[in-house]
Amino acid sequence: MRAADLPALQRRLAEFAAARNWQPYHTPKNLAAALSVEAAELVEIFQWLTPEESARVMDDAGTAHRVRDEVADVLAYLLQLCEVLGVDPLDALAAKIERNEHRFPVGGARRTPGE
Repeated sequence: MRAADLPALQRRLAEFAAARNWQPYHTPKNLAAALSVEAAELVEIFQWLTPEESARVMDDAGTAHRVRDEVADVLAYLLQLCEVLGVDPLDALAAKIERNEHRFPVGGARRTPGE
C-alpha cells in the first residue's frame, strides 16, 4: 500500500459502513473506543512474551495471522476516525515527526520515554 492508497481505503471503509447503515454508530467516541479495544487485542498477543519471543512472533503462521488481523483492525478504525474528524493521518504524522525532531535533536540530552 502506498500513501496515495489511504484515501481509497478510507472510501472503501466508508462504503462498507454505509452499505450496512453503520454510520450512526461511527461517532468519534465510538470509533476511538473501538480503536482502543483493537489496540488492546494486539497487545494481548504480546502480553506474556519475552522480548526475544516478541521479536519472533511473525515466525509462527497462526500468530502472524492474528497480528496482521489486529493491525488491520487498528488501522481500519484509525482511518475511519480520521475520516469522521477530517484529519489527514499522513499530514498529522508528518507534523508530529517534525515537532519531535525539534523536541529531540540529534546529539541532544537523552530523555527517557514518557518524560
